[in-house]
Amino acid sequence: MAVRRLVAVAPGLVLAGAGVAAVAGLADSVRESNGLAADDPRLANDVLGLRSVELTDVARGLTFLGDVPVLMVFTLIAALVLWRVTKSRRPAVLLLVAMAGSAALTYGIKLLVERPRPSVSYVLGAVDTSYSFPSGHTLNSAVFFLTMAGLLWMLRAGLAWRIAGTAVAVLLSVGIGLSRIYLGYHWATDILAGWLLAATWLSLVATGAYYTRRPGG
Repeated sequence: MAVRRLVAVAPGLVLAGAGVAAVAGLADSVRESNGLAADDPRLANDVLGLRSVELTDVARGLTFLGDVPVLMVFTLIAALVLWRVTKSRRPAVLLLVAMAGSAALTYGIKLLVERPRPSVSYVLGAVDTSYSFPSGHTLNSAVFFLTMAGLLWMLRAGLAWRIAGTAVAVLLSVGIGLSRIYLGYHWATDILAGWLLAATWLSLVATGAYYTRRPGG
């Protein structure tokens, strides 16, 4: 049984390892201002030409969903609902662990890389003076929405709910990330790092959830 579980979790560990390598390479690109990071200023300028009143309203709505206080409220409500509906603490604990790890990764890597944000001339809204890499909105929102989608599959919700939940989670994760570029708060590689980190961390969370599940659960 132990060998079977190790074999089953191997893909998740491999994916997580690949994600760590990709993020490390991206961070090095950011520090050296080469590779993908070298295209960030051009992409930021290109986005300026796409702005409109309608798109700005949409972007602000999406970025609001990724705000830390909003995600904290979503997380606490979702954890409570999961606990009450499933009569089990496990789904709620998985969500809380996923979000706590996401917050720690955001804070730790920002301090490690220390990347400045785009110039205030790009920003549509209040100026943010915190570090830019990775995008916390992108990382935290992707972890929250994709974890919720994953729980629909784990709890064997109806197929329509699982498919719809996954589609909504992906669309919101992508939309919130793109909104941060559009509003001028992040470089494109900050967003890419957020998505990569979310995939990496969720691979580890899913692997841990599988490995610690009860036999037959």
